Amino acid sequence: MSIYFSPYLHFIRNVAHTLPGVTEKLCFDTPAFYAGGKLFARLKEDGETLAINTEERDKWMGAEPETFFITDHYRNAKYMLINLGLIDQPTLTQLLVQAWKNRASKKLLKMYDEQATEG
Repeated sequence: MSIYFSPYLHFIRNVAHTLPGVTEKLCFDTPAFYAGGKLFARLKEDGETLAINTEERDKWMGAEPETFFITDHYRNAKYMLINLGLIDQPTLTQLLVQAWKNRASKKLLKMYDEQATEG
């Protein structure tokens, strides 16, 4: 299956592009999402796994190790992998927003707070 036909990509895009300053471009030939130029999420080559920035991966991996995991490549990075077939949309939304917040500048965070206040 092509990653561009991933059943999850449309949902991830819809969430990511509601956040201020998000750009999408290719990273290792797969769709990746950036907060002001800083990577916060990337769809992996299989189209069913998302690499996402997090400060709480031990919490998530401990709670649901089949859904949240890492490989050796991510051992020393602040990223974890998500099996997209096992996560519900509200939790994925929460994780995408938090990943964006982890990487966003103060200016982008202020824009997000203003957007939330208006909405």
